[in-house]
Amino acid sequence: MTDKTYNVLFICTGNSARSILAESLLNRYGNGRFRGYSAGSFPKGAVHPYALELLRSLALPTEGARSKSWDEFARPGAPEMDFVFTVCDQAAGEICPLWPGQPVTAHWGIPDPAAADGSPAERMNAFRDAFGILERRIKLFLALPLASLDRISLTRKVEAIGRLRGDAAEDQAS
Repeated sequence: MTDKTYNVLFICTGNSARSILAESLLNRYGNGRFRGYSAGSFPKGAVHPYALELLRSLALPTEGARSKSWDEFARPGAPEMDFVFTVCDQAAGEICPLWPGQPVTAHWGIPDPAAADGSPAERMNAFRDAFGILERRIKLFLALPLASLDRISLTRKVEAIGRLRGDAAEDQAS
């Protein structure tokens, strides 16, 4: 067993919803073994109010939550990332900075809850849906035996987690 703390960066274009939810989830469930961060390629400058409302309603951490550029994590002196996950399709297609330390990367695309239309309740449900998918994927990630996997196997496993849609019955069938 290692005492290493793994740094994980979640990237989304605006860094206002999905990546913020993922950062908070990982910091809650990571039990000190993992430290979550989030950033955006074109940050909106503010965290979506529904994201903050959802996290607070679930007693998940929101302190320090802010919309920020991924440039903060590519410059000298930034925490070195062990994993970098894109959580939106647009960010996955963008040319990312060169991350110091060559982290394991994967795409965990999730529909953007901030783009949801409808009543406030329907829009909040979109945030809950994104949260549920992220929570499931993060729990699967945290259960991986990191110390016993070589880089290629680890990359395959985190990529496979990103292909899970979030419906347990549907995922078991595939």
